[in-house]
Amino acid sequence: MPDSSSTSVNSFNLNVIDELRANGGRAGGPFEGGDLLLLTTTGARTGRPHTVPLGYVRTEGLVLVVASAAGAPEHPQWYRNRLAHPVVRVELGTEAFEAIAVPAEGARRERLFATVARKAPGYGDYQAHTERELPVIVLERPEAPADAPREVNSLADKLLEAHTWLRAQLRHIRQEARAHSSGRPAGLGLQLRQHCLAFCQGLTHHHTGEDAAIFPALARSHPELAGVLERLGEQHRAIGRIKQELVTLLAGAAVAEPERLRAELDRMSAELLEAHLDYEEAELLPTLAGIPFPPARPAPSGG
Repeated sequence: MPDSSSTSVNSFNLNVIDELRANGGRAGGPFEGGDLLLLTTTGARTGRPHTVPLGYVRTEGLVLVVASAAGAPEHPQWYRNRLAHPVVRVELGTEAFEAIAVPAEGARRERLFATVARKAPGYGDYQAHTERELPVIVLERPEAPADAPREVNSLADKLLEAHTWLRAQLRHIRQEARAHSSGRPAGLGLQLRQHCLAFCQGLTHHHTGEDAAIFPALARSHPELAGVLERLGEQHRAIGRIKQELVTLLAGAAVAEPERLRAELDRMSAELLEAHLDYEEAELLPTLAGIPFPPARPAPSGG
């Protein structure tokens, strides 16, 4: 049975969440005029979405939140969730978007926290009342790669959009891994870990969607693609094994074996980029170009 204090906090948060969503991100009462957003994380143990209202600060073109828990001795649950699942959903004003939650480290964390405490002095008070270093989280909104399709009108466009994102993310984390291995810049561990996990989760989502929906539908409508789809499924399984090795390497709070991680990323790049994505595009794009996306809704039946 939950204790009355936790039940009271949950009820209070639900009221704030409802108020923010009903009023375009504006809150009244004790939060009137304050900067609040809604952060939805995925439960580390349950896998279920969990939404909390948080104060935020803008600086250096960044959106920052602090895992303060009002100066409590332990990190809040939402912070532990984002360690397991770095991709989060942000509702800010009338806008909603996905972001990667990346803790600032070292000198960068000190600089950003000083700015946060200057703009919102309450965070300085929280830090003074706990021995725990309050994490400063950067909510990174992934930018669309320059070579991404400008419009998505077909399933071929949607596939290229996903592939372009995967290619760009893998290039980025390989660059980070090389910098981490050489010791430049210092304090890159958590950032590299979060970006790697976000890439792995995006890859899982993409391949799961293909295996569960797109490939079975193509197999029914285009039986001549049976051999191609079988080969793509085999490639998914091979890539999945490499991805699982990456996730295992990232199981801790920081990257402990950067050289091994870099080797696995290089292997992922060779098998994913040079083989799988190119082969899938060559074989499937001509067929997918004739399939509208998003799919047209069926006309309502008369009654």
